[in-house]
Amino acid sequence: MLGGFYRILTNRRLDLVADTRTINRLRAQLNGIFPALERALDLNNTGPLILLSGYQTPVAIRRIGAKRLATWLRNRDVTRADQLTEKAVEAADRQHTSLPGEKLAAQMVHTLAKEVMGLNQEIGELDKLIEARFRDHHSFEVITSMPGLGVIPGAEFLAATGGDMSLFGTADRLASFGGVASVPRDSGKVSGNLRRPQRYNRRLQRVFYTSAMFSIRYCEDSRRFYDRKRAEGKRHTQAVLALALARRRVNVPWALLRDGRCYQPVPPIALAA
Repeated sequence: MLGGFYRILTNRRLDLVADTRTINRLRAQLNGIFPALERALDLNNTGPLILLSGYQTPVAIRRIGAKRLATWLRNRDVTRADQLTEKAVEAADRQHTSLPGEKLAAQMVHTLAKEVMGLNQEIGELDKLIEARFRDHHSFEVITSMPGLGVIPGAEFLAATGGDMSLFGTADRLASFGGVASVPRDSGKVSGNLRRPQRYNRRLQRVFYTSAMFSIRYCEDSRRFYDRKRAEGKRHTQAVLALALARRRVNVPWALLRDGRCYQPVPPIALAA
């Protein structure tokens, strides 16, 4: 039951994040009537979605003009409204042809933009709920002290493990459970033959993967290890999940939770006697 609450919430969050159908339909509709704008906008951000909830065609953007459009966006708390306005106006200036079905398609773009905004809002509300509950957990400070294990990955970790490392016995078992430890595949006289496990907890592996990705960006040793694996011909995902790197991301939280202590990037210097 320890991980049950987190499992319910994080499962719902994963479903929402994985539901790319609405945003894909939005891209397709916008590309059908205003391809220049579709190429210019990052529809994963709120600002472009707010823009599309009000203006969807080159004619509409040229009609309102840059000054009034920037003001309209700022009134809706859009960050970098001037930059977004510049992109929209430039895209409108490149397209002066009205495409068939533009009016109906524009209405669809408006509706889909609103739907994506609602989806993002629900994800944001779930994140707040997860964080509020997670902060009450006795291991919150320990888990989130480790680079790469913030609130959402930390809650995912609890959902997968329950937070009780004694259930696994050793860090090796935790690593196997998360799919980042090799298991023996010996037969007959052949020994030392290792392979990745075929059955493992994909939720936990995702946590380790996220943590490893963070370490690549912010830890020089991890970055060098990643670059070396890439130079050996491994693909990005293979390099990130390579045993040595991934196991580092297992052993650290294991030790922290076992000892009930927070992560320290530099070991404390022993005082002279």
